[in-house]
Amino acid sequence: MMRKMLVVALAVFLAAGVALAAGKGTAKEAKAMVEKAVAYYKANGQEKAFAEFNNPRGKFVDRDLYVWVTTMQGKVISHGANEKLIGKDLYNLKDTDGKQFIKEIVDKAKVSNNGWVDYKWTNPLSKKVEQKSIYFEKFNNLVFVCGCYK
Repeated sequence: MMRKMLVVALAVFLAAGVALAAGKGTAKEAKAMVEKAVAYYKANGQEKAFAEFNNPRGKFVDRDLYVWVTTMQGKVISHGANEKLIGKDLYNLKDTDGKQFIKEIVDKAKVSNNGWVDYKWTNPLSKKVEQKSIYFEKFNNLVFVCGCYK
């Protein structure tokens, strides 16, 4: 009886862990979403692409993954998780540790067409500040971004 209870408890624990992991996007998925977003932008143009990127139920929002786009000056021009950020100049925005992560993204995009930046940000699902790693890709002087929480 005790052994059966342990097996059931272990199964519940493992299932909960798998469910939790399934709720978070991965670095591989974040990179793939940026690549998909750039391809969609190229195929459909800015107006249609941004409408889709900004749609919280669209194909560029998946769990805690979402696409956002900034200019090379740090102005957000599309955002899948928070439409209030659209039009905001966030170049000097700091995370909870004081890191100017938008500046770092833009600076890296000036010398490389893609890459990764780590910072801390509020997870829209958990509502907690968590470590985040974002992948970016530059196209047409715009920076397409998607990140995953660690």
